Amino acid sequence: MIGFIIAGLIIGALARLVKPGRQNLGLLATLLLGLAGSVIGGVIANLLGTGDIFELNVIGFVVAVIAAVLLIGVAEGLSGRRSVRR
Repeated sequence: MIGFIIAGLIIGALARLVKPGRQNLGLLATLLLGLAGSVIGGVIANLLGTGDIFELNVIGFVVAVIAAVLLIGVAEGLSGRRSVRR
């Protein structure tokens, strides 16, 4: 479980580095988006037959980072939309 949290934090941090621009996300949001990205990456890797959901492999890791980048973009869009309405 601790390894899963650390992997989520690393994936979230890598996603923030890959995504251009400044993100207004805290450490907790980065961790949660990284965890969500790692679960998505694990599920896709499992569907492709390259490993288990909680198994660390290259395809799952790459897909997890891509998913986390997309999730960060969605989170930015949602937070930007909320601040515009006020």
